[in-house]
Amino acid sequence: MIISNLDTSRVAIIGPGRLGTSFAYKLGRDNKRVAIYYHDAEVCKTINRDHLNPIHLTEDLAARTGGMEKVPRLSQKVYATNDLEHVVENNDFIILAVTMNRLPELINYLKPMIDKKAGDTCFISPIKGLISDDISKELITPSQLINNNLYRVKHKYDIISIGGPFFDMDIALGNPVCITVAGKRRIANIIREDLFKFNQKELNSYYNFDIVGVEACGALKNIVANIKGLADSLDLGDSIPGTIFARSGVEIRSLSRILGGSFQAFHSQAGVGDLYVTVSSMASKNYRYGKYFYELYTGNPIETNLRVLEKIDGTPEGPNTIRNVCKYLEKKNMYSPLFSCANHIFNEVGNKSAIKDMIIQACQFDRRTREYIGPISRIMYSIFPDYWYRRDKGLFE
Repeated sequence: MIISNLDTSRVAIIGPGRLGTSFAYKLGRDNKRVAIYYHDAEVCKTINRDHLNPIHLTEDLAARTGGMEKVPRLSQKVYATNDLEHVVENNDFIILAVTMNRLPELINYLKPMIDKKAGDTCFISPIKGLISDDISKELITPSQLINNNLYRVKHKYDIISIGGPFFDMDIALGNPVCITVAGKRRIANIIREDLFKFNQKELNSYYNFDIVGVEACGALKNIVANIKGLADSLDLGDSIPGTIFARSGVEIRSLSRILGGSFQAFHSQAGVGDLYVTVSSMASKNYRYGKYFYELYTGNPIETNLRVLEKIDGTPEGPNTIRNVCKYLEKKNMYSPLFSCANHIFNEVGNKSAIKDMIIQACQFDRRTREYIGPISRIMYSIFPDYWYRRDKGLFE
């Protein structure tokens, strides 16, 4: 991939959901030529005519700004199209603003287009999710999925991950946001310096080498937000949220390490910073999901999930991530009381009155009694990360 030939004056966004739309606002303000891809031609026509997204984000922007007439319009340099080949061929930087469960299908569509494209491509992924690989059955991050599926054309693209903390509403309105850009340093610096650094009071960034760790933290914190939103609907007092926050950090760090990341990612703004805002704000779709799930709980998780999604604009990644993670935990024999608790609550038929006890059990009765890793465990974990630390069952079970 020839980095020096990349054109930073034009950017494509695949998926005009809340996040994709917010980046269209930001890049349009920075005088970039922005192509938004969406499969529905009528939606594209509406975006091009009204300079507003008719499906996502606009109503919430109206509520925040005080009325539809006060909602900012997308720049005249932002346009929508349902021609995916045009988008891929004419843009070197492509933001993949889709959900994790839609990513495999999208990459299959993109593969032949990237192969025959005259130039190179940089994918920018703000995706927050984990999925099981079809071949290895291992849990993988967005960048790992893309690299696995585009291996034959690896010389024609690169990928950068964008980590939090950020909310789509703040990016759209130009409120101060600081993101994490993770991946290879040279291409990451181009994105930081030439793509996002036009107004640092609006958006600035830090660099992190650990793309897998940043992605893992971004996905796993959504599970915690689901739990925290639900817990805040219970009469648990003001102290237990601190325990949820701290103990979830232990599980995020450990699982991130097994997925191929390093411990340091959690201690960055993409880790603890993103976790903090996601578990403490109604701006978080995943936090709202947890609150609404308890309020609308019928005992049937599938039925409750459908009722909750009707109240939320956009797709919370947490519920799907919980299912994928817990299958992986069982496979890896990994002890994770909070993640397992989330799976029981959000995916298994149960009794609403039992939810409170399940959360207390996961937080207060963790069978580990130390808040540190002993010297022997540190050595063994560095040698056998998949077999030593946080085992659910004994070594020979």
